[in-house]
Amino acid sequence: MSDAACLRFLQWALPRLRLHWPGFRKVRSVVCKRLARRLRALGLADLDAYRALLEREPAEWRALEVLCTIPVSRFWRDGAVFAALERAVLPALAQVARAAGRDALECWSAGCAGGEEPYSLALLWHARLAQRFPGLELRVLATDIDAAQLARAARGCYRASSLKELPPALREKAFERSDELLCLRPGLRAGVEFACRDIRGAAPARIFDLILCRNLVLTYFEPDLRLEVMQRIIDSLRPGGALVVGLHEAPPAGLATLAPWPAQRAIWRAA
Repeated sequence: MSDAACLRFLQWALPRLRLHWPGFRKVRSVVCKRLARRLRALGLADLDAYRALLEREPAEWRALEVLCTIPVSRFWRDGAVFAALERAVLPALAQVARAAGRDALECWSAGCAGGEEPYSLALLWHARLAQRFPGLELRVLATDIDAAQLARAARGCYRASSLKELPPALREKAFERSDELLCLRPGLRAGVEFACRDIRGAAPARIFDLILCRNLVLTYFEPDLRLEVMQRIIDSLRPGGALVVGLHEAPPAGLATLAPWPAQRAIWRAA
């Protein structure tokens, strides 16, 4: 499969999935390799044959959607974000929750891939903040469309490369070696729940203090879908709650209920 053929196919297929072609320019080689494997698995000669299959069998679009997910994730990805969560955001949210008599902070990691992001959040809380807020739990709902990634997340075992950005003290405290992998200690998985969910559908029936939706909706979805999904996400935030997006992302201008979190990059506060 040539790059040109794959490019033509993606420019045809992505809009039909309500995905935004410019977001895939730098990562299209990943999708193209997956497409090549899919063609071999189906015994198809080329992308023209695959396109004909998609037009003949609508169920195959679901498989294509999964091929187009970009599960780039590492522990402590964009360390400045986790520093801001530790220094400013989580303490502020915890103080409000405790003043309101609540016993937990509710968080949502949307598009959690293999679990590195929600586990990073849990590690941050347990290692550095929980003692400051006794009696207050951190509960994390972690969702993704890819069942295989969620199975990996549930195992909680990772290659060393996934932990290279994690502060060494946290890595030593939180992981134990199992053959070639590093596995999160069982007690540190408490409070993290995984669920297979398409973010384009209805939001979870919860209200959250903190939502992380990084490098997904605002990068890969077409503008109309982006606005629609982000509105549902914001509607799931408690007033005063925090939304974390990618470092190079910003919520659509039409979402007037958000304001930048003071002096923090990529973090927004719900009105």
